Amino acid sequence: MASRFLIFFFFFLAVSSAQTNAFNGEQKVFDVRNYGARGDGKSNKYNALAFTKAWNKACQWSGGRSTVYIPRGIFFLDQIKFTGPCKSHITFKITGTLLAPLSLYGNVQAEWISFEYVDNLTVTGGGVLDGQGSHSWPLNDCYKNHNCRPLAMNMGFTFVRYSRIDGLRSINSKMGHFNLYSVENFNISGVTITAPGDSPNTDGIKIGRSKDMNIFNVTIGTGDDCIAILDGTTNLDISNIRCGPGHGISVGSLGRNKDEKNVKGLTVRNSVFNGTTNGLRIKTWAKSVSQTLVSKFLYENIQMINVGNPIVIDQQYCPNHQCDTSGNYNSHVQIKDVKYNNIWGTSATQAALMLQCSKTFPCQDVELSNIHLVYKGRGGSATAMCENVGGSVRGKIVPGDCRI
Repeated sequence: MASRFLIFFFFFLAVSSAQTNAFNGEQKVFDVRNYGARGDGKSNKYNALAFTKAWNKACQWSGGRSTVYIPRGIFFLDQIKFTGPCKSHITFKITGTLLAPLSLYGNVQAEWISFEYVDNLTVTGGGVLDGQGSHSWPLNDCYKNHNCRPLAMNMGFTFVRYSRIDGLRSINSKMGHFNLYSVENFNISGVTITAPGDSPNTDGIKIGRSKDMNIFNVTIGTGDDCIAILDGTTNLDISNIRCGPGHGISVGSLGRNKDEKNVKGLTVRNSVFNGTTNGLRIKTWAKSVSQTLVSKFLYENIQMINVGNPIVIDQQYCPNHQCDTSGNYNSHVQIKDVKYNNIWGTSATQAALMLQCSKTFPCQDVELSNIHLVYKGRGGSATAMCENVGGSVRGKIVPGDCRI
């Protein structure tokens, strides 16, 4: 009797387990080597085809979660696009190194590797994206030529939701490293981004028209902005960032183009800037053609180490002599409700605190609280400049000659 009961009990467990697995779906792995990919570091036009086949199979897998697996090795990869929608959660797991072509432009596709129209995507694995940018950087003249031919960024995400990047390394991008446009509910964590400090336009993370994002525990050292936040971005939380070298965390530039969208709800906290040209910067075009709003920003618990300009609002932004006469234009971008709290450290220049707002649309509700920035070089102590700024001051402010 007891033996019959045990047999029935184990049979019941087996059936229940099978039903549970059928309900939740099994994890299915699609190894790119099984589709012809080779990780020998050699130029190989077939790798892109193999990656595409593996992605398509994984994306259409209806038995549950799927993983595209790139094992250890060096996989040369031509420009490629991975498109959804997919039938379930999908992981793109890179444990090896992906190697970009030496010459690659972004005319047709802005990025070397692109994901579009995918939900529930995870890109992870601890692997490396090597953009091989040193070959292309001398060709980049975009800083002076507005009709330049753009180089490809390392990896892009467009119309991607409920997704994340975790534990990757991106090195030597030709231009930006990660480009995110119109993404929602997107997390970036455990990522390391590296390019020389003099490499042109190599933004670490570039974000536009996106919402509900978290970026945390990321190390970025580049030749441009560590994080660049463009128009239409809302509800972005940035924390535990190590930024430097680079140009800091920048909002903008804004106001240059028609039909730009507002930027609302930015938090930057618990981060360190080391040797960057700027720290926390908001920049809007003096000669702006769109009237937009920048609001509800909080910068909190930030350490500056030898940063060129730690705190900047620049509403007279007009690089490369694109305005007829400096100071003759007033930005139409309204900045309001911006809080700077507990920001300390050293400035590499005397200009530690510069808030230069628009005469036509003065900054509103700017709050400075517990700021302590010192300059240890020649020529005197750190200075502050505040123009067309309304708001309040709380606690001790160093430098203290800013009247708002």
